Amino acid sequence: MTARAGIVVTGTEVLTGRVADANGPWLVEELRTRGVDVGQLVVVGDRPPDLAAALRYLAPQHDLVITTGGLGPTADDLTAAVVAQVQQRPMAPDPDLEARIQQFVDRLYAVRGWDTDRDDVRAGVRKQALVPTGATALEPIGTAPGLVVPAPADAPGPPVLVLPGPPSELRSMWPAAMSDPRVVAALSGAEPLRQSTVRVWGPPEAELAAVLRGHETEHDTSGLEITTCLRDGELEIVTRHPADGAAAYAALEATLTSAFGNRVFSTDGRSVDEIVADLLVVSEATVSTAESCTAGLVAARLADLPGSSRYLAGGFVTYANEAKTEAVGVPPALLASVGAVSREVAVAMAEGARRRTGTTYGLSTTGVAGPDGGTPEKPVGLVHVAVAGPDRTWHRELRLGGGRDLIRSRSVTCVLHLLREVLATT
Repeated sequence: MTARAGIVVTGTEVLTGRVADANGPWLVEELRTRGVDVGQLVVVGDRPPDLAAALRYLAPQHDLVITTGGLGPTADDLTAAVVAQVQQRPMAPDPDLEARIQQFVDRLYAVRGWDTDRDDVRAGVRKQALVPTGATALEPIGTAPGLVVPAPADAPGPPVLVLPGPPSELRSMWPAAMSDPRVVAALSGAEPLRQSTVRVWGPPEAELAAVLRGHETEHDTSGLEITTCLRDGELEIVTRHPADGAAAYAALEATLTSAFGNRVFSTDGRSVDEIVADLLVVSEATVSTAESCTAGLVAARLADLPGSSRYLAGGFVTYANEAKTEAVGVPPALLASVGAVSREVAVAMAEGARRRTGTTYGLSTTGVAGPDGGTPEKPVGLVHVAVAGPDRTWHRELRLGGGRDLIRSRSVTCVLHLLREVLATT
C-alpha cells in the first residue's frame, strides 16, 4: 500500500483568497512523482485552534503531515509553536541556528538600508530559532528554518514536516526535507506513479463520460486513477498509474484517440500554448494580434512561454472603433455598416495586424464580454475570432456563456486553438 501524506496550508491571506495557494498544488505533484498519495489538502487561517484541529484530524490517516507557512517573525506566525504543542514537544532555543538566522537578517537589512540593532528584530530572530525538542531543523533559505517534528514520545503518529510559506524558500528546502531520515522512513515503500494527460478540444463532458463508460465495460481499469476536468472548452483527462499499469493506460489512450479523432490535440501533456509555440518555431512563422474584447490577453498568453520572442512580434489593443481604424486599418465604413462585433471586422483586424507588423499570421478577437452592451442581435457572449495567413483568413463565431472573465479567457483559448488548427494543416 502506498504511503499517504496530508497537507495543511496556513495563512488567512490564503484562506480568504487574497493570495493564491502556490504551495499546495506544487507539493501534491512533487509527492505524486514519489508515489505518495495525498489524502487531503486543508487550508486554515492564522488561528492556532484551527491549525491544531487540522493536524489532529490528519495525523491518524497519513504517514506524513506537511504544513506550509506561519514561520515568520511576527506574532501571527505560530505554526512551529502549534505543531510543537500537538506533537507534545516543548520549544527550546537553538543558539547556533539563531546565529545563522541573525547573519542572514544582517545581510538582508544591510542591502535594504534597514537598522538591525532593534529589540523587535532580535526578538523575531530568537522566535524563529526556537525548535521543538527532538525535532530536526532544516537549514533556512530565508529567515525561517524548516522543521521535522516527530510524533509524541509516548504515542504513535506521523512526523510533521514544517515548511516555510514563500514558494521559493519552500521549493529550495524541499530536497533537504525529502532527505531527512524521519521523512524517508515515513514514506518508505512508496512507488513512483506515472501521470499521463490527454487533452481534447470541442466535445461536451457528456460525450466523454459515455466514451469512458464504454471503455470500462470492455477493459480492466482497476489500476488506473482517471480524473477529468473541463476548462475553457478543453477536456482534460489525467490518469495516474503505477508502472505495471502501462498496458491498461495504453488501451485507454487508444480508446480516446479512436473516439475523438483529431479533436484530441495533446497526448503528451502539452498545453495548446506549448503546441502553438512549437508549431510556430518549427515553421519559422511569426504572429501578431489585434484585440478588442480580450484587450491584450491573447498576446499575453503567447508571451507567457520562454522564447516567445522567436515568434511573437507584437500586438494592438483596439478597444474603441477609432483604435481599430488607426492601429490596424479597419475601414470606418465597414464599422458603420456591420458593427465592431462581426465576422467582417474580425477578419479586417487580423489582416490589418498582419499587414502592419509583417508577420506570417495575424490574430484577432472582437465581441461582447458583458455584463452590459448586449442586444438581441448581438448578445453578451457573442465573439468573433480570426486568423489571417499569407493566402487566406480563417474565422470562427463563438457563442459563449458565463461571466465577463470566463468569456474573455475562453475567447483567448478559442483563437489559440484556431491558430493551432491552421498551423497543423498548412
